[in-house]
Amino acid sequence: MSHFVRISEESAAPEDSAPAPEKVIAGDPRHRTWNIEERGGLYAGIWESTPGTWAISYDEWEYCRILSGRSVITEEGGAAEEVGAGDSFILRPGFRGTWEVVETTRKEYVILL
Repeated sequence: MSHFVRISEESAAPEDSAPAPEKVIAGDPRHRTWNIEERGGLYAGIWESTPGTWAISYDEWEYCRILSGRSVITEEGGAAEEVGAGDSFILRPGFRGTWEVVETTRKEYVILL
């Protein structure tokens, strides 16, 4: 097993999903995820979503780097943050709010439980 892992769509088979119906606020968002690394509470890979809005809540840390598209992330009681290609950010445990995909969005992510 190599200790070097490239984050690319060729590194894993895609998994299709969607937010739980009770979390969807608008649209019909569909997700595709390439989970490249899953071990010991650490997850890394690529995620993509079609347009829509849904409620999100985090009990984990997530680092994201937007590769393409445009989204708006709004924390409860906070300002809306528009993110697009090249933007990087962290969602900390306890984050509650919404994720709105305006244009199909693709990101790289690292999650730590």
